[in-house]
Amino acid sequence: MYGVQNPLTPERTGLTPEQLHSAKGRRRLAMLTAYDYPTALALDGCGLDLILVGDSLGEVELGFATTREVSLAMMCHHVLAVRNGVTRTHVVGDMPADTYRTPAEAIESARAIVAAGADSVKLEGALIPEVEAIIAAGIPVMGHVGLLPQTHTERRRRGKTQDEADQILADARALDAAGCYAIVIEAVDPDVAARVTAAVAAPTIGIAAGIGTDGQVLVSTDLIGQLPEPPRFVTPKANVFQTVIDAGRAFAREVRAPAEVAA
Repeated sequence: MYGVQNPLTPERTGLTPEQLHSAKGRRRLAMLTAYDYPTALALDGCGLDLILVGDSLGEVELGFATTREVSLAMMCHHVLAVRNGVTRTHVVGDMPADTYRTPAEAIESARAIVAAGADSVKLEGALIPEVEAIIAAGIPVMGHVGLLPQTHTERRRRGKTQDEADQILADARALDAAGCYAIVIEAVDPDVAARVTAAVAAPTIGIAAGIGTDGQVLVSTDLIGQLPEPPRFVTPKANVFQTVIDAGRAFAREVRAPAEVAA
């Protein structure tokens, strides 16, 4: 139902889609993003259930204005880097914008991401023919409802109106019925997110959607304070941006110190 999991060698022991799906009601799922080998290596031992190579890499790693500028080649490049650092955690690869416009294209793109090292793929919206085609091709799919950064131009919380709430619920139910092993709920009114969570068999993973979901995901760049201005809904657990500044300044002083002493 959830697609065929990549064969796990003894070195790759991440949870299968079936195990992740069955976590609903038993324990909450924790997912963080990673885009490079050092971060992946560090996060692999943290007890996470999933590591997402998100198309958010376009904004936080490549400095793009939106996620829509991320190409399939870029995504595969970062999935490979993350895979090289991960052996104990399920790796999800985002499908970039305009890479799953038809079922055939969706299968081709998903296969490329899995070949780069992902255990499953994630796509935005209730694109049921595409989701079903990918799953039929043996690749597990994570759904995504609510705010859809690849297509929505206005970044605001969804589900404030009855029509929006009903549509989010309908989308989640359709993805659930299509066989998604989990569903991300992004920037949705907490009450609506809780309703969706109760209405689907798949575990939901929220971001800016309250605590009524079955798990949570954050962009690791925001979590560790790697950029100067994290989103308002995130409380960074570190200040890596300042740490890098301090280290750079210390290095510059050490390099110049001999010359200054000689003078």
